Amino acid sequence: MEAEKSPEQEGRSVSREMEGYASYLDGCEKSPATVEKYTRYARAFLVYLDGAEATREGVLKWKKAVTARYTAAGANGMIAAVNSFVAYLGRPELKVAALRVQRRMFTLAESELGEREFKKLVSQAEHNGGGRLSLVMRTLLATGIRVSELGFITAEAVTAGHTEITLKGKTRAIFLTPALCAALHGYALARGITRGPIFVTRTGKPLDRFSIWRGMKKLCGSARVAAKKVFPHNLRKLFARIFYSHIPKLARLADVLGHSNVNTTRAYTALSGESLREQLSALPLML
Repeated sequence: MEAEKSPEQEGRSVSREMEGYASYLDGCEKSPATVEKYTRYARAFLVYLDGAEATREGVLKWKKAVTARYTAAGANGMIAAVNSFVAYLGRPELKVAALRVQRRMFTLAESELGEREFKKLVSQAEHNGGGRLSLVMRTLLATGIRVSELGFITAEAVTAGHTEITLKGKTRAIFLTPALCAALHGYALARGITRGPIFVTRTGKPLDRFSIWRGMKKLCGSARVAAKKVFPHNLRKLFARIFYSHIPKLARLADVLGHSNVNTTRAYTALSGESLREQLSALPLML
């Protein structure tokens, strides 16, 4: 009879399992952010099982528990991670269906970052002496790149006026506007950066997503912008809305953003409820 594992042994076993799963995700060319998220959700799933063997009934009970506690979108993210994890374990029969969510035709105003709010954040960053953070935010908005792709903004890219981003087995070209190149060139020149990534720490390491997220959050109070609206990915969504308002071509925007599924891009271009109400009010509907 196999001896029962102590909590310490169980913890080490879970850690080893997560290391193996993370390597599997790396082999599938998942982004670092996806690897972190999926391993975190898979670990939480194992904690939920509390040492019990994964069964179909157990996975369904877990799904019911997360569905009751989280939003549909949040629960679906966890379900995707656990489905991937059980496939890694060689148990694809344990996969469960995602929740069906009807796509909302507008975004919630309390979660959408607008152009005016963005300008307030940039102004506050500059007032605080945060020239680097200000330029990071302007670069993310001007290119629509993910914060994890910031390392592709190099001195060489500034000289060329464009860069190529390779992620998840896909490569796409990103053009840097003359105004952005001028700002980046001046920043690099002042710091003696002649090659490699523009945005680095004092030790020369690329900025990580958490430090950028934390820096943006610190601006909220003084800038008087709701903290729930302020995070790097919302700059990518703001870029999408501005781009689409001037160039209403969904497929082209999907290429710029690096989306494989145009439905993802469509969600990025959704208007706020207030904007949609204004547009409807302007239509001659009361005939």
